Amino acid sequence: MEITDQEWKREQERVDDVTTKIGRRIRGLEAQVGEMRGDVVGLRKEFWDEVTMNFAEPDDLGETSTSMRQQSQVLAEREFGHKRAFSQLGKLRRLQHSPYFGRIDFREADESVTEPIYLGIASLLDDNEQDFLIYDWRAPISSLYYDGSPGAISYRTPGGSVEGEMELKRQYVIRDAKIRVMFDTGMTIGDELLQEVLSQSADDRMKSIVSTIQREQNAIIRNEQSRLLVVQGAAGSGKTSAALQRVAYLLYRYRDTLSADQLVLFSPNSLFNSYVSTVLPELGEENMLQTTFQAYLERRIGREFELEDAFDQLEYLLRGDVSEDGEYEARLAGIRYKSSLDYLEVIRAYREYLSEREMMFRPIRFQGHEIVSAEDMRRRFYEFDPTVKIPSRIEQMSKWLIKEVSEYGKSQRDEEWVDDQIQLLDSSALHRAYNLMRRKQKGAADTFDDFDQQREAAARMIVNDWLKPVRKWIKRQRFVDVKGMYRRLYKDESLFMKLSGGRPLPAMWHEVSRQTQDRIAKSELMFEDATPLLLLRELLQGFITNTAIRHVIVDEVQDYTPFQLEFLKRLFPRARMTALGDLNQAIYGHDSALDDYDPLLNLYGREESMVLRLTRSYRSTREITEFTKAMLPEGEDILAFTRSGEKPVLHRFAEDSVTGMEEAIAADIEELRKQGLDYTAIICKTQSECNELHQRLKDRLNTRLITKNTPAFEKGTVIVPAYLAKGIEFDAVLLHNASAERYSRESERKLFYTACTRAMHVLHLYAAGDVSPFVTGVDSELYEVH
Repeated sequence: MEITDQEWKREQERVDDVTTKIGRRIRGLEAQVGEMRGDVVGLRKEFWDEVTMNFAEPDDLGETSTSMRQQSQVLAEREFGHKRAFSQLGKLRRLQHSPYFGRIDFREADESVTEPIYLGIASLLDDNEQDFLIYDWRAPISSLYYDGSPGAISYRTPGGSVEGEMELKRQYVIRDAKIRVMFDTGMTIGDELLQEVLSQSADDRMKSIVSTIQREQNAIIRNEQSRLLVVQGAAGSGKTSAALQRVAYLLYRYRDTLSADQLVLFSPNSLFNSYVSTVLPELGEENMLQTTFQAYLERRIGREFELEDAFDQLEYLLRGDVSEDGEYEARLAGIRYKSSLDYLEVIRAYREYLSEREMMFRPIRFQGHEIVSAEDMRRRFYEFDPTVKIPSRIEQMSKWLIKEVSEYGKSQRDEEWVDDQIQLLDSSALHRAYNLMRRKQKGAADTFDDFDQQREAAARMIVNDWLKPVRKWIKRQRFVDVKGMYRRLYKDESLFMKLSGGRPLPAMWHEVSRQTQDRIAKSELMFEDATPLLLLRELLQGFITNTAIRHVIVDEVQDYTPFQLEFLKRLFPRARMTALGDLNQAIYGHDSALDDYDPLLNLYGREESMVLRLTRSYRSTREITEFTKAMLPEGEDILAFTRSGEKPVLHRFAEDSVTGMEEAIAADIEELRKQGLDYTAIICKTQSECNELHQRLKDRLNTRLITKNTPAFEKGTVIVPAYLAKGIEFDAVLLHNASAERYSRESERKLFYTACTRAMHVLHLYAAGDVSPFVTGVDSELYEVH
């Protein structure tokens, strides 16, 4: 039913009334925040003036402590009050220009009064703080807007289900306190509103659009029952947006028991972290913790090895330097095997094997002398009760080794090297040594009147100081030779066969073995070896866990292996997990966690796991979506949103016309800028290709080169490898050299698809020579050829 002019007028009057009240409250809060800020600054400056300081007597010391505690408490309360008021002020400012986006008229069963419910990004009470002028989009009743349509309906609350009837569902676009678009709908979210939002330009930050949440996305956001929630979604289906809105919902739903620092996002790279960094603040919440799995690996084993990262591994694979000695094929075979469940079982079986025999240790040495040999350590290890777990035995070993080092230290005090060091001590160091001995002995002469006593104190201090690194090394359990044991897996073929339960060795075993041993010998670790080696170390020495984290978000989960997800589960034992990904964008050489749902669902048990699928793509125009999905064997499952635009354009050039191709790219960039498309990406296959193209185009186009170390995404024209563009969207994408020479292997299909699906409005492909079969295999009606 069409909205009348009179109804439109009434709705605008309500907007005016609400925004007037918001403006009044903003002014009041601004004054309050300013006053509170002054109080906090004053308290900080005058903190010590208000504290009674007296250390003369024990009673005075207690009074001083009480005074400091009271003053600290006053300061903390004022700071908390200021922070809360400032947060509320931010929410009101966001509401002032667009107070709400939706309305539902709901009448509870057995009630005669229908209540209009207006939805916005935050709640707002009337001046009497009795009735809601605006309901937070995360409130239980707000789920009706996303999930329902007019008619009989119900929604869940913490107290149970509420039934009733929805009599109206209305949607708004309000800008600068003026209603720009308004319509009634029976659908979940009207296409008109989506069209208005999705036709906008890209941005250097992900947009938070709670007004366009779809029913299937709302199921992700409000899921509370699953320990593991897996979201398989097509490119542009809103997976990441829904996940971040899910975080905002959880912080609202459990605001008394959950805080932002108890949630962590594992994202694909630091650039992506910057891209999504404003979503939660726009929703009035603090940002959660953000990291990458590579950062976790670096922190855990980066001191012991020079670690390759996933991007360097992928660069190697994409270069495809196939040689006669089979090195490339062996590396690829090793990557696939080392990410498999078979290899995971080998590592677990190795732990059981080592529980009974052949643990490897590093000897404890000091100045070339062997304090405890590796053989003595192994003998001691297997003297423990075999039913005691390996980490507990190693912990007992640490205590024993510390004692052995202490005994060795005593024997060194009379050695000549100690006398040499004593001669180098000045008087203050000697005095410090003597004071240390007095404290330990609790009673000694007050002066250095005894030479032997003086030398004993100095010798003890010197030996202890020199042995500190050894004790620290032991406490870190560096005496456990994990590196040697992992390398032995590839030196001892019969052992590997035994641990694999008789299953065939990986393809090209001898070359895989040689590559692995050579890199480890140089203290280098290929990316595919990092997680298995760390898993072995943790199985032997005990897992370091973080029980404070209550929810883990894993984005681009198709890029993770079963090893890595097993790690995250063990690392955060109290946490729930939301895993988001798209198997069609699994671009790495290793097994994907989405290849087979069985190991993924077995992480927490099927009864505590749920898989949700998002098949509709909203990012790109219908023409771009139809073109890109045609590249995939099962692309028919992807549904295009009804937003029309230009067909993708293929620009063809002769094989020797690379310069002409790049001239065309430069000209098209200039034209796109004139059209107001400010976020444009030239996407290349590899980083090296990007580097070369940037050098040739940077002066003419003022392009910005994106690398794995780029900290933030900015407005303008960027040159970026396809794998770093994942998760980000651009107004226009220009795919550099979409030729068969660059993209023809089946393993590159998903990379090609990923690159093309970054485009929101415009997609151009340029090919020198034969065109990639991923394009020629698509119905020619779906794109234009220039």
